Amino acid sequence: MKSNYNKFPTTYIEGYDDSAWAGYARILDELKKHCNTGRHVLVADVYPGVFDDEILPELMKLHPALVINMIDLFKEEKTISEQLKYHITDDRVFGKMYYGDVIDFIDLTKLEEAKQQVMACDGLVLLYGFGAALVHPGDTLVYFDMARWEIQMRYRAGMGNYKCSNYDEDPLRKNKRGFFIEWRIADKHKASLFERMDYVCDTNKKMEPKMISGDAFRSALQQIAKQPFRTVPYFDPGVWGGQWMKEVCDLDRSKQNFAWSFDGVPEENSLYLGFHDITVEIPAMDLVLYQPKPLLGAQVFARFGAEFPIRFDFLDTMGGQNLSLQVHPLTEYIKKQFGMTYTQDESYYILDAEDDAVVYLGLKEGIQKDEMIQDLRKANQGEMSFDAEKYINKFPAKKHDHFLIPAGTCHCSGSNAMVLEISATPYIFTFKLWDWDRLGLDGRPRPVHIEHGKEVIQWDRTTPWVEKNLVNAIYEVSRGEHYVEEHTGLHELEFIETRRYWMDDVTHHTTDDGVHMLNLVEGREAVIESPTNAFAPFVVHYAETFIIPASVGEYTIRPYGESQGKKIGVLKAYVRKFS
Repeated sequence: MKSNYNKFPTTYIEGYDDSAWAGYARILDELKKHCNTGRHVLVADVYPGVFDDEILPELMKLHPALVINMIDLFKEEKTISEQLKYHITDDRVFGKMYYGDVIDFIDLTKLEEAKQQVMACDGLVLLYGFGAALVHPGDTLVYFDMARWEIQMRYRAGMGNYKCSNYDEDPLRKNKRGFFIEWRIADKHKASLFERMDYVCDTNKKMEPKMISGDAFRSALQQIAKQPFRTVPYFDPGVWGGQWMKEVCDLDRSKQNFAWSFDGVPEENSLYLGFHDITVEIPAMDLVLYQPKPLLGAQVFARFGAEFPIRFDFLDTMGGQNLSLQVHPLTEYIKKQFGMTYTQDESYYILDAEDDAVVYLGLKEGIQKDEMIQDLRKANQGEMSFDAEKYINKFPAKKHDHFLIPAGTCHCSGSNAMVLEISATPYIFTFKLWDWDRLGLDGRPRPVHIEHGKEVIQWDRTTPWVEKNLVNAIYEVSRGEHYVEEHTGLHELEFIETRRYWMDDVTHHTTDDGVHMLNLVEGREAVIESPTNAFAPFVVHYAETFIIPASVGEYTIRPYGESQGKKIGVLKAYVRKFS
């Protein structure tokens, strides 16, 4: 059957069709309306990762009397690197979270000199670059935004980190510097400008900028926070990747494999905003930062702040290989070692599986801790192959099974499984223990963290406990004429609750002032509707992840299109209430 998976979900924004401009020519024409006469300060603030050598020459066509490039105000590269030494660390993957501000890296003397230059200029002043609004609030403020996934693609293609000449460095190390430092301070700085932005510019495609007015940008985020929506998924190959997503998600068949898909990770994914014939891409994190309470709900916001705490993603090993054997840190460990406030609890929901699919989960009875760690060390030094089945339980995995994985539990999916991974959002904190004698796609050994892992493995999570608590801990919650609601997880040690609904007609739901993340795990199509017509009907397709903001309140789900009159399955995740 032909795929109906929508790889380009777009939210159309009402009332702002004349507030979007595509291409530098039209963007500059719009900006000229503000810059033609007298003294005017144009602030062009940017997210680190935009192509400065593309944008700045275009803005120079406005013929400013004074240009200040922020990169010249930053401290020297060597000084910044020394300042960040504690946070960057020597590890390829893990750093320590930086909670400072962009101004920490700016030369304050140069900043003051720049402020004086601006005050002394009578013509058009162009302040350009990361942190430009720190020099002057601006008479016109344009923010040049971009998505983290595109930044990571640019790292792979040879772009360095901000004010850093590490062009040829391992992309994992570049990502680390972005994740732990640059993106944190950039998001904080950007959030401080939301209400002041006169324009927002999408710079994700080289030489194809798209700009919207600040009012359109803010209105779009306010609209999305009141209705169901999807983020823009992205897909990436991996050494263990499979073939399932190629068919179901209609991906490039010529590629060797696809391993991951992030479809429902606002910290990483984008939003597509539709304005008549122009589609603008912005980071989904903008929504979280600007509309946290309507999106998350009061209790979730009180607990996590402006962070989206749930993530859905795909792990495809159908026709591929085992994932790495791994474990995630406990909350106390992730806080002390990396500065994170909560950890990566997760679960594997089996969206599809071949007959031989398995999940490795938890430890066998009677194993010796020291012996297992010693074998892992020897294996990763090339002295032997690690005998995973000697130490780790292996459970058959079939479609719609749900395996729960609280932090500290050894686990991995075997080959020939399609996993919908449901987890807390700190998504890079995987301590690989064993990678099955293989190299990554870059030809290098993938990072292994046995010394971290041995500190967090919960050695009492052995076969009986795992079977009782983590393997298909499913029970019926309620039943009606046209539906069954089941609890499928997660474990009581994890803050996420998951419910599965089987239905052949309309079912009624309420957000209870908490955000819901869902996936259509069975069936061709479903439609989400408002009993009060508060939002337009929202159609989703098989395997698509979608988000219901807390502010939505009441909503319904029912089979739609080719699925009408047939049974469909929906998996819902949300943050458990405090009481």
